[in-house]
Amino acid sequence: MKDEDYMALAIEMAKSTKGQTSPNPLVGAVIVKDQAIVGLGAHLKAGEPHAEVHALRMAREKAKGSTLYVTLEPCNHHGKTPPCTEQIIQSGIRRVVIASLDPNPLVKGSGIKRLKEAGLTVEFGLLREEAEALNDVFFHYIRTGRPFVTLKTAVSLDGKIATASGESRWITGEDARRDVHRLRHEHDAILVGVGTVIQDNPRLSVRLPEGGKNPIRIILDSHLRTPMDAHVIQDMAQETWIITTKTPAKELSERYLQKPNVKIIPLETETIAIPDLLSLLGKLGITSLLVEGGSKVNGSFIQSKMVNQVVMYTAPILIGGTHAPPAIGGEGFRTLQEAMSLRITSVTPIGKDLKIVAVKAEEELCLQES
Repeated sequence: MKDEDYMALAIEMAKSTKGQTSPNPLVGAVIVKDQAIVGLGAHLKAGEPHAEVHALRMAREKAKGSTLYVTLEPCNHHGKTPPCTEQIIQSGIRRVVIASLDPNPLVKGSGIKRLKEAGLTVEFGLLREEAEALNDVFFHYIRTGRPFVTLKTAVSLDGKIATASGESRWITGEDARRDVHRLRHEHDAILVGVGTVIQDNPRLSVRLPEGGKNPIRIILDSHLRTPMDAHVIQDMAQETWIITTKTPAKELSERYLQKPNVKIIPLETETIAIPDLLSLLGKLGITSLLVEGGSKVNGSFIQSKMVNQVVMYTAPILIGGTHAPPAIGGEGFRTLQEAMSLRITSVTPIGKDLKIVAVKAEEELCLQES
């Protein structure tokens, strides 16, 4: 096997933990000695040992004189765990191959510097593009302080999310809906508007045969109209954060406080502006946000141009009708030059439907610069 093969294995290991390491990045590590793999590891959860440590524990004394392949620069600071650089140095590893730099100011370049100072051979950049794509959420959050936003929608071929009468269950098939639950598992939080809660009474939870992690549920509700008997209020599947404005009276807020899983979070404004919302969520530790809103909420996010990725499930049906709601509402952009530019990264058949994934064009440039 070549260096590229070992790094590709490390990347695949890191991918397998998607959705469970937040707010930490996805990281995989492989230790090789005399053309044999002697240690493997992936970071599993924030606060637990990093990928390099898991691999070192497996390799034990075989780590001496070996090569470590790791997808992200090893940390060189004391956080919830000790510095990985020191454990790598003490193990006797001779050579370290790193795919991508860690953009975290606490690390950024210092891990590589420390390893070189200790006399190790350090190589950087192998499969960098693949490794950076793996951590688009982490890189974006570190760079901006805001969550990485994925807007998900399910539409007919003519771009409708419901009929004129409001019927929307189910536009897409079971396979697509199962894939949506995997998306939910991979995000810190899921967001809808109060209109969706009133009309559909969604649970906004993960329902996969193999289980999964429920995201925090976020409801945009300027006037606190969320029904007390809504699933997101009554069940205890996960916390529900109701984002509101300074307008609602105190007594309206207090009626939700009897529910230990519900938090009322007011903005000091009369309206909910998307930039302010995302800055707030970033400060509250949300690194990734899945928007499953209706036409109005989707329109607000697109208008802000703060959507990083769009996942669109398209069903082979035509709904038609001037009054049938489109996926993206609001005023829209006046000119094509103003429109939000995306790059399609994949088009995948999923059951009877089609899954289209597109990223904000600027995201590629940001990754290259990070």
